[in-house]
Amino acid sequence: MLELALPNAHALAVMFMIVIALVLFARDNIPMETTSLVVLVVLAIGFQLFPYESAGQVIAPSDFFAGFGNRALIAVSALMIVGQGLISTGALEPVGHLLTRLWRRSPALSLLLTILMTAFLSAFINNTPIVVLMLPILIGVAVKTGASPSGSLMSMGFASIVGGMATTIGTSTNLLVVNVAADMGMTRFSMFDFAGPVLIAGIVAVLYLWLLAPRMLPKRLPPMNRGVSRVYTAQISLNANSPVVGQTLAEAIARAGEKIKVETIQRGKGVFINPLPDVKLRASDRITTSHTQQNLREYARLLGGTLFADDHAVDASHPLSTDGTQISEVAITPASRLNGVPIGKAGLLSRFGLRLLAFNRFEGMEERESPGLDETRLRTGDVLLVQSTLENLAELKQSPDFLILDGSINLPRARKAPIALAVITGVVALAALKVMPIEISALFGCLVLILTGCLNWKDAMNALSTQVILIIVSSLALGMALLKTGGADYLANLFVYITFGAPPAVVLMSLMMMMGVLTNVVSNNAAAVIGTPIAIGIAQRLGLPLEPFVLAVLFGANLSFATPMAYQTNVLIMNAGGYKFGDFVRVGVPLTIITWLILSGVLIWAYGL
Repeated sequence: MLELALPNAHALAVMFMIVIALVLFARDNIPMETTSLVVLVVLAIGFQLFPYESAGQVIAPSDFFAGFGNRALIAVSALMIVGQGLISTGALEPVGHLLTRLWRRSPALSLLLTILMTAFLSAFINNTPIVVLMLPILIGVAVKTGASPSGSLMSMGFASIVGGMATTIGTSTNLLVVNVAADMGMTRFSMFDFAGPVLIAGIVAVLYLWLLAPRMLPKRLPPMNRGVSRVYTAQISLNANSPVVGQTLAEAIARAGEKIKVETIQRGKGVFINPLPDVKLRASDRITTSHTQQNLREYARLLGGTLFADDHAVDASHPLSTDGTQISEVAITPASRLNGVPIGKAGLLSRFGLRLLAFNRFEGMEERESPGLDETRLRTGDVLLVQSTLENLAELKQSPDFLILDGSINLPRARKAPIALAVITGVVALAALKVMPIEISALFGCLVLILTGCLNWKDAMNALSTQVILIIVSSLALGMALLKTGGADYLANLFVYITFGAPPAVVLMSLMMMMGVLTNVVSNNAAAVIGTPIAIGIAQRLGLPLEPFVLAVLFGANLSFATPMAYQTNVLIMNAGGYKFGDFVRVGVPLTIITWLILSGVLIWAYGL
């Protein structure tokens, strides 16, 4: 039996920090970027106050910020921008139109083609823009055919995760594992080195997602109903005998029940007064406000005024009008600048022209109307029922902040789409042929997109995710601290100690499943970076090849099927399709087990374990 020596104080502190970080990463009410920043600051301050030096290993506090210059992070960021170039130029437009035509003719065959296309594209492009591209197409088909979108959205989303496993650039997780392993002395994986096992598992996964998954899911309706009343903007003209004439605006609002929101006060032609609480109201003042027809009429009664719209008193001849506005559902995307912003400070109306009617979040929260939501912080996947003009909604379809879920398909058209396609092809080819590393070819691709006008700097910056960047940097910092303090060695010894006497195949399968469970409750990037040095330590202690154990971590960290919070596209799909938490468990757990068994079996056979 192996002896297990206790780790040093610094290693214990780092392992404790990792546990705390993983718990915080799993908390929905704490933004992941906040947790990441806490990790970086605590590590830097901790090693500043308690320096570490042992057996030639020295950790300077500034070392924890080296992740900002890590080549994996550079590659991930550059690939995000290159992927945005494909979406912005409409380079994937033919895919959308092809799927739209096929869905009308053969839904079953179209679902298969959608799954295959999504998986293929996700092997080379970040999953998120692919899912954002496919969602309106599938919802549009469901709207036109009267079918529920739940039978196709989850299959499409899971296909993007499966496809992302196949190459070193498919996901940020892959890039991190490959680079961390290479930094530890292992031979670097090439672009398609582990595509074979994924292809074998992918064939079975595609058949499962095509034939079984849609039948395992109940028909779900999108989260919002259409019963929420429209909002109208009108003016309440105060009569001479109005009870609020001579009172302050604050007193008038209190009389109306505190619910009325005054936008402006018009005092005479072309004269507008800021709606400050201490403004004294006069006869003939016109108070501009917005609400439902019923509430507007009630406000006019309580204030003793007459309801006006377009300079006409509201009556049968001049009813309230919404002036061509439309009610629509919009989802907050993973790349949205509104993530973590309270609704009251998001400027939905002033910045984006969206009047919020209702709000829905997947975590069991029922649909809620907009009053009282000001302090609620927006998160990826939140669905908002909004009212806006048709023109404004059409423009917002090009925005990275929102995904319009109105069932229409409005893919961008651009003459520069061939350039964007050539750029992504060149980026992949240069890396695959080992002409240059992926971080250099991807940066070169970004430069070409900017110089050719396929992307402007605003679009390029919007493509970057602060959350992804900070998670990667903090994960690299934790991994480095774990490795240099000897914590990784201790955890590797502990794993070997627990599995002592078990065949290598069982050890590998256990490692992959452990990563699969971890990635469904915490950040997959954090799990991958922490797991990679442990996997290498396990292989070294068992005297076995490093590659299969590193791939076990890579594949396990991508098994993000069992919960909606396991991957950012899962949350987006859950709200857009109206899924419940149990739907992910019902479909995702069998897919996780199937994929785990096949990938483990292929690795065991290929490396003779």
